[in-house]
Amino acid sequence: MMVTLNKDVMSIVKEQDVIPFRNRIKEYATKIGMGLVNQTKLITAASELVRNMLKYANGGKVYIEVVSKGRENGIRLSFEDKGPGIPDINLALKDGYSTGKSLGLGLPGTKRLVSEFNIASEVGKGTTVTVVKWKNG
Repeated sequence: MMVTLNKDVMSIVKEQDVIPFRNRIKEYATKIGMGLVNQTKLITAASELVRNMLKYANGGKVYIEVVSKGRENGIRLSFEDKGPGIPDINLALKDGYSTGKSLGLGLPGTKRLVSEFNIASEVGKGTTVTVVKWKNG
């Protein structure tokens, strides 16, 4: 069972919110003793997800949590937006699929960087993406 040890929420509504958001994740990751490689993977995944949220949904909220499962600690990030939603999640999770003109990692690349990845989306209502990166995973 996963237990939340610490929770924070940040509103992301403009590009300028991204740097403080990334810094906050780094603080949390450093606090639990996450190594640099895993920190980089987590921050890269978070940057991609937050940019998607800004691009497609004009921003939203991100919940940052320190979680533990047994003796393992990690960071859980939940990205919630009220955007247009994703009509076909399976298609969005395919490598090479993009609705934008970007060469971003996209959802499949983001999924590979984290330990756990979950997405829920309803057209016209919004999308929630939750990722977990374990300290040693």
